[in-house]
Amino acid sequence: MAENTKIEWAHHTFNPWEGCQKVGPGCDNCYAEARNARFAGGQAINWGPGAPRRRTSVGNWAMPVKWNKQAQAEGTRFRVFCASLADVFDNEVDREWRDDLATLILTTPHLNWLLLTKRIGNAGYMLGEMFLDGPPDNVWIGATIVNQAEADRDIPKLLAVPARVRFLSMEPLLGPVDLLPMFEYRAEVHNDTGVHWIIVGGESGRGARPMHPDWARSLRDQCEAAGVPFLFKQWGEWWNGARIGKAEAGRELNGRTWDGVPTP
Repeated sequence: MAENTKIEWAHHTFNPWEGCQKVGPGCDNCYAEARNARFAGGQAINWGPGAPRRRTSVGNWAMPVKWNKQAQAEGTRFRVFCASLADVFDNEVDREWRDDLATLILTTPHLNWLLLTKRIGNAGYMLGEMFLDGPPDNVWIGATIVNQAEADRDIPKLLAVPARVRFLSMEPLLGPVDLLPMFEYRAEVHNDTGVHWIIVGGESGRGARPMHPDWARSLRDQCEAAGVPFLFKQWGEWWNGARIGKAEAGRELNGRTWDGVPTP
């Protein structure tokens, strides 16, 4: 599925800049912070309040234009996960950088841009700054949700954001989450679930916390009941109560892979 990224739910990964800061329990074992430290002599110089975010190279910014031409030639669409090493809606990022990203998105209409954030409360007004007429149809907005408290707090904020596709990345999943009340409410009031895609995964890397199989199965069942595409990304380091490593744990749930993706 992923030609230029190992992330199962995207075709490409694009980082317009690098750097962030921790804002919740899902950030505790941040792989991007660890990577930043590894390449900076042991100190994550682009992480934390007031730390400088690092804009990536001109050559890197040219890559989406290349992908867009390829997608147009092939008559397909590529999903681009934007900012795996940062957060588009980070308060510490220069607004001009976001404006440049908006221009890039508008000039690559054959790419679906997946903007996943842990700061969904910022997304509405920052998207309004980026796109004066509202985000185009090729912008998908996602919120990271790791437990019920975050679901209760952040899903209403996601539903308030204008987007052709809204999705949840529930990785690392740190507890059981009940989404059915949200699905049922949106279906009754708006004839739409409001959330169009659910991605679920366990944590990997040093210090990874286990994900109970029942948490993942429950979300799969909820998605099937609501008719929402479900993608199971991975078990992570743990499987069935034992730490066996990400590769051995794999990504099968109940004997098969789940690769649901919305088709707007």
